[in-house]
Amino acid sequence: MNWWYVKALKRILLRSFMILKWLIILVLVLNLSSCAEKAVSQDVPVSYTEKYQPISQQFTEVAPPEVIQELRSTLEVYRPQVTIVTPQANEILQNTIVTVRLQVKDLPIFKDPKFELGPHLHVILDNQPYIPVYDLNQPLVLSDLSPGTHTLRVFASRPWHESFKNEGAYAQTTFHVFTKTDDYSPDSSLPLLTYSRPQGSYGAEPILLDFYLTNAPLRLGAKDNANDPFSDWRIRCTINGESFVFDRWQAVYLKGFIPGNNWVKLEFLDNQGNAVKNAFNTTVRLVSYQPKGKDTLSRIIRGELKADEVRSIVDQSYTAKPPVPKPQPQEEQPIPEPEVPEVIQPQPTELPQSQVTPTPQATESPEPKVIESPTSEPQPQVTPTPQATESPEPKVIESPTSEPQPQVTPTPQAEEVPEKQKPQPLKSRLGKYFQRPPRPTSLPVTEPQPEVTPTPQETKLPKQQM
Repeated sequence: MNWWYVKALKRILLRSFMILKWLIILVLVLNLSSCAEKAVSQDVPVSYTEKYQPISQQFTEVAPPEVIQELRSTLEVYRPQVTIVTPQANEILQNTIVTVRLQVKDLPIFKDPKFELGPHLHVILDNQPYIPVYDLNQPLVLSDLSPGTHTLRVFASRPWHESFKNEGAYAQTTFHVFTKTDDYSPDSSLPLLTYSRPQGSYGAEPILLDFYLTNAPLRLGAKDNANDPFSDWRIRCTINGESFVFDRWQAVYLKGFIPGNNWVKLEFLDNQGNAVKNAFNTTVRLVSYQPKGKDTLSRIIRGELKADEVRSIVDQSYTAKPPVPKPQPQEEQPIPEPEVPEVIQPQPTELPQSQVTPTPQATESPEPKVIESPTSEPQPQVTPTPQATESPEPKVIESPTSEPQPQVTPTPQAEEVPEKQKPQPLKSRLGKYFQRPPRPTSLPVTEPQPEVTPTPQETKLPKQQM
């Protein structure tokens, strides 16, 4: 029984080893297939984890602008295939004018009429700055070519001038005008560097640094390819005399350019750090940087234009949505509150009341002067009361009791009357009494009436004598 168990266990182990072996083989096949895909195309989506990475004292590598990152995903589905139809390889022309016809598959070539950007081709004659081509229906005419050998290099580019790096996105042909020469004839057995950007003028940072590589091995493992002098290749970039090195084939965005002219030099280096001699492996360009540029690309880089506003540069069928948020500020127009007029400042019209106040001030001086009028001596003239004393008073003198009565002369009462009249000018300070200055004549008339009242009292005394 034990022997049977041991035999069964061995069979199980053998089968498990076979299964494990096939699993290992499958994993290796998958790895090799993935490596093969990388060899076919290096233009893969890139994730930017580090936004800022200083690469020298003056220059800093930064992440691409956010709008470009968003638009780039729209073009990831394309794998452009570029073909040079004319001139043909090694064709000898008998004219200094060359007509270039191009063909592109799996990428729409167009220019947006509003923003003047779109997917296009970079056409480079020899080592001159590239010519952008946005219309394949119209041939590109190159004139005044010098006799001898010339080379055309063409590759597909995104609207912001970043090259497609998939296999087939690049095409090259060498032709001759009248005769062959050694100039501008690259060695096909050596790696070839094609300078793309920066070129021309720029109005905003960061600035794109981009190039194209052909015949260069992939950097999958430099140590495993020690016999290959180019397995550990690098690109040396020198800007305004300051150098730094890249070890990857990828578009780079840089900050640190000075306003005005800047010169940029690219070189292809071998494993030992030496420049590889080939027709175009060392290239220098002069670029101009003027901040606050108004062109579309500068506005995209600064973020003034959003992705939805300029999406038509990557999708020809896209129509921008009408800006709905703009009417919203119009709805805010009720905010100009007409309620502010409710604060109507005619309330300061209360100031006319202050104009009424000066009038009592004018009455202050004239009225006290009028108070002196009671001092006018018509009241002592009112002493006609002694007239009542003319005849009866001597009769009263006979009676000693009558003498104290003349001592109770109304004259002290007259003195008391002006004292009572003194509060009257205090009342006269009211505004209406100022209208009565002509009536003081009536006032002395009223004053004798209270004085006449004591006279009847005196008349009562003579009646008692009767």
